[in-house]
Amino acid sequence: MSNVQPAATGPSTGAAAPAPVTIAALEAEITARRDRLAQTIDELAERVRPSSIIQRQTDVAKQRFADVATTPTGELRVERLAAVVAVAAVVGSWLIVRRLRRR
Repeated sequence: MSNVQPAATGPSTGAAAPAPVTIAALEAEITARRDRLAQTIDELAERVRPSSIIQRQTDVAKQRFADVATTPTGELRVERLAAVVAVAAVVGSWLIVRRLRRR
């Protein structure tokens, strides 16, 4: 006798046939998708809310200032802060002088 088995009479992928889908399973899937969609819509609505946008931009600005004003070890960069104060003083003085000359 040989070990060769007869070929199957039809296409076979080796996987079991899919189980029939019930109405209850479809309803459960629809409910789950509806809940995920509602959650996604809520997240998107939160992202585009003006107060959320302002808060994100404020956090980004604070982080950028912290990156510029401090070293990686957390020490203040006095020379950079002094330069910013000096520029602000010059611009402020220039604006005051300009306004006084107009009078």
